[in-house]
Amino acid sequence: MPFTAAQIAKHLQGKVAGDGNAVLKNFATAEHAQAGDLTFAENKDYFARAEKSAATAIITDKSFSSATKILIRVPDARVAFAKALTLFSNEKKFAAGIHPTAIIAPGAQIDPGVHVGPYCVVGENVKIGARSVLQGANFIGDDSKLGDEINLFPNVTIYPSTKIGDRVRVHAGTVIGSDGFGYVQDGGVHRKVPQIGSVIIGDDVEIGANVTVDRGALGPTVIGKGTKIDNLVHIAHNVEIGEHCLLVAQVGIAGSSKLGNYVVLAGQVGVSGHLKIGNQVVIAAQSGVIGDISAGEKLWGTPAISIGECKRQLASLRQLPELLKRVAELEKKHGAKSKRRSK
Repeated sequence: MPFTAAQIAKHLQGKVAGDGNAVLKNFATAEHAQAGDLTFAENKDYFARAEKSAATAIITDKSFSSATKILIRVPDARVAFAKALTLFSNEKKFAAGIHPTAIIAPGAQIDPGVHVGPYCVVGENVKIGARSVLQGANFIGDDSKLGDEINLFPNVTIYPSTKIGDRVRVHAGTVIGSDGFGYVQDGGVHRKVPQIGSVIIGDDVEIGANVTVDRGALGPTVIGKGTKIDNLVHIAHNVEIGEHCLLVAQVGIAGSSKLGNYVVLAGQVGVSGHLKIGNQVVIAAQSGVIGDISAGEKLWGTPAISIGECKRQLASLRQLPELLKRVAELEKKHGAKSKRRSK
């Protein structure tokens, strides 16, 4: 859907420098932009490429000016970029209604504005709030509660007694509420510890594809509001994740660990069990966390240590071959002197 530059600026709470009536039909990167397109620039390099492109208009901050392009000036170009994309998004809209192949338990309470797609199964005492979407082949276990404007992509499985807040998006193949990995050795065999807890997910959470969130052994596994979880993440039983955290692909968090608010775990970070990680902690990719971490720390490595110390250690390791060579030369030289003295 096309918009004028002025309409977009109003949506972004920005100001137009140039023709506010110019019609913009699409959003594109500078490299792929054509006439009638909108692009964005958050630094000098981006702006130089945007000015040379065929784009008609550029979203940027107040520090740039142009004699050839319409500018939409905003306080933060990156934030405005995200907001502008919502205008041009072609995400499918789903009409309210229940597909004839869906299986709905008699005791389920489904708001009239909900879309239930083909081959969905909704269990007893399930409640689903207004304008929510079950796209297809979704399973919702008994006694689960889903808020308003939920969007479950195909093949999402929700185990019984799960509670999900408003405006939560869960991508294809994710399983929420599966059994935690709990066993006790008994007479040479691994006896299963029943997992009788639940999962609670706050408002505005987004969960990627093929994520697994285990139910608590006792009590809930908790994901705080605003947290975003990438694909292929595993969250074990009784983990508590704070608000507005970022968990990047292939992160694994072992049972009963607790994360504060605004924690960032980069790709393939592993967190051991029963740990406490404070607010605003950042863990760099492929790190292994084996101890508690105080608020605000930035760590890297296995075991994870401060990023500064980890960089110093890596720099030292790069010098190791040359150092070993020099030591060998000194040992050889020292040995030769010793022989001459012995004579």
